Amino acid sequence: MNINDGWTEILFNTRDPVYLQVVRHFKERIATGRLAAGQVIPSRRELGSLMKINPNTVQKAYKEMEEQQLIITEGNSPSTITTETELLKQIRSELIGEAVISFVASIRKIDVPIDELLQLVKTKYEEGGPDHD
Repeated sequence: MNINDGWTEILFNTRDPVYLQVVRHFKERIATGRLAAGQVIPSRRELGSLMKINPNTVQKAYKEMEEQQLIITEGNSPSTITTETELLKQIRSELIGEAVISFVASIRKIDVPIDELLQLVKTKYEEGGPDHD
């Protein structure tokens, strides 16, 4: 697999800072196994070019990921994804938690009985959707 695969499909929204959307994209790729522990990631310049964003924005995203210990950068070596197993598990839990909170907040307004809601979720999940592989 090419190191540069999968970096051009991100669609940026206008609500959130782009660098945070880049961090989220990394987290999603880690959570889905498309980025593995210890894997080398594109350089800041390469990623800026692939995503068509300012290199300073990429630098800010990488700095944020270094602070969160998602990536490791040592000297002049390429940056890599962390090998901390617990941290990698946390990323998946964090993304699932955020999605559930958002979903519950929007669905609560409709006042659907929980049993009906769970059945609908199960059915839709099993059917797959636009993001389903």
